[in-house]
Amino acid sequence: MNSVNNVFVEISVVLGTTTLPIQQLLRMGRGAVIELGTIQDEEVWILANNIPIARGEIIVKGERVAVSITSVISSAEPAPHL
Repeated sequence: MNSVNNVFVEISVVLGTTTLPIQQLLRMGRGAVIELGTIQDEEVWILANNIPIARGEIIVKGERVAVSITSVISSAEPAPHL
């Protein structure tokens, strides 16, 4: 069990995606807004080491933001194109 304590997993949450030219990205400054191809209250993807493992919803309480897991992705499901 001690060896499991030394395993690190990177967890990411994908709120949405977009495509834009690198030139536009380089012109953006602090406070710039990038519109994502998603709508409010849409489920987000939860990734472990860049592999989709679950879906969830964003929860905001005061100044804290969290993700509530709504479903776990089975290994039989095809990976989404993120």
